[in-house]
Amino acid sequence: MASQTQSFLLMVSGQIETGWFPEFNDIYCKYNFVYGQDWVITTGLEEGITQITKKSNDERQAFVWNFPLDVTFKSTNPHGWPQLVVSMYGLDSFGNEVVRGYGATHVPMTPGQHRRELALFVPESSSAFQKFMAWILGRRPEFTDPKVVAQSEGREVIRTRSQGKLIVRFNTISRDMKKLGYDSVPSELGTVVTSNTATAMSKTAA
Repeated sequence: MASQTQSFLLMVSGQIETGWFPEFNDIYCKYNFVYGQDWVITTGLEEGITQITKKSNDERQAFVWNFPLDVTFKSTNPHGWPQLVVSMYGLDSFGNEVVRGYGATHVPMTPGQHRRELALFVPESSSAFQKFMAWILGRRPEFTDPKVVAQSEGREVIRTRSQGKLIVRFNTISRDMKKLGYDSVPSELGTVVTSNTATAMSKTAA
């Protein structure tokens, strides 16, 4: 019986729902979960890729993916709480695949239904000449490892600009956290929490 209370489960489902990139079209999303050393995935996928979609013809001009997420984590402590990292890609005018936005948000810490609104960003060239050459060669600045988006070290030296917005919905269920001395208050249905709020919550928990 003691072994059954040495870890807890976090079950996560939901979907990468909708995005807005007014200047672009034909965008898809690569995603992956980033988590601490004490965490393991017991079921589900750590990473994936959505379909390519076009923006709607109505006044919203929204990109709709509704791509499902379904994963279960197991851990012994909340340090390194999982984050969802998204990398949005599309084609430029020369047909080159270029990044359209990066973003990250922590998986909700409280059970229930949650809506996350991610403000996305892209890296910028360090000079006007490098920006021009990147445009000519079709090699825009991007991260070699998208997981760096979920980290704070070294981010202060990276030049970025805001570009795009993404909506992600989560349904979370935790199990056996109280047996390890951790408690979480259920959230109200439909609670809107920004990624900045989620980051603050994770630092408090850590």
